[in-house]
Amino acid sequence: MTFAKWMIGVDEMKEAMLYEKLGDGRVRCGVCPHHCVIAEGKRGICAVRENRDGTLYALNYGKAIAVAIDPIEKKPLNHFLPGTTAYSFATIGCNLRCLWCQNWAISQASKPNRPIYGEDISPEEHVQRALAAGCPSIAYTYTEPIIFVEYALDTMKLAREAGLKNIWKTAGYATKETLDAIIPYLDAVNVDLKGTDDEVYTEYCGGTAQPVLDTIKHFHAAGVHLEIATLVVPGVNDRVDQLERMARFIAEEVGKEVPWHVNRFFPGWKMMDTAITPMETLETAAAIGKSYGLLHVHIGNI
Repeated sequence: MTFAKWMIGVDEMKEAMLYEKLGDGRVRCGVCPHHCVIAEGKRGICAVRENRDGTLYALNYGKAIAVAIDPIEKKPLNHFLPGTTAYSFATIGCNLRCLWCQNWAISQASKPNRPIYGEDISPEEHVQRALAAGCPSIAYTYTEPIIFVEYALDTMKLAREAGLKNIWKTAGYATKETLDAIIPYLDAVNVDLKGTDDEVYTEYCGGTAQPVLDTIKHFHAAGVHLEIATLVVPGVNDRVDQLERMARFIAEEVGKEVPWHVNRFFPGWKMMDTAITPMETLETAAAIGKSYGLLHVHIGNI
């Protein structure tokens, strides 16, 4: 397969949402809190949004890198359509770079300036496939739907018309404007919570915590079914004080009824030498959640 085969012409690309033109050919992306200022011919941090002649394009639109039918509990969602399957898909790319990412081969595949690849599947075809498979929902997952929001949103609108539910699995590093665009079509979401301050996000993920906390609260206030997942990584976010702060945030600033999934870490990407999370640590995390009054605490990835 040659590089040329994967090149995308301007006439085949989708203009990005939520950006502003700054003059001198530069644009500022407004999809996530990085607010990348992108010069002509360059890409943002996610490396799937490119400025061509002063217009920002979503290079990954219509390019599905992963498609599967999963148990909905895999998202994980334990309290939304339990026992059903979700038609699931993703494009390459992510606006974070979590060093333990299990899907790094696709989430980081566009960085720093690599070809955008994937199977050409239209939003209409995704909906048709989901219906044919008997799935009551479509999940936008595996990488980060925030950076394929144009593709996701077009699919979500058609899915809603077809009577399907829409589910996001996201790290939550989004702007309010992005959330407001998708919430009218979003039925359920699982948001990763890696910590409540920048201790984890800055060093390990290339982001900051507050936008994620705001995303979680915004989804909950909007009435979207919300579940929260924390991958408990040894030496990163497994201290008792860190787990207590996460449990307190959920209980006091979101809602005690919101499920919290505390999940086991397995070595991945740039953390291959880090040990698997001990079961005792997960049990401690679950006990902490319950001590703060959380009604639904689940240990996962075991």
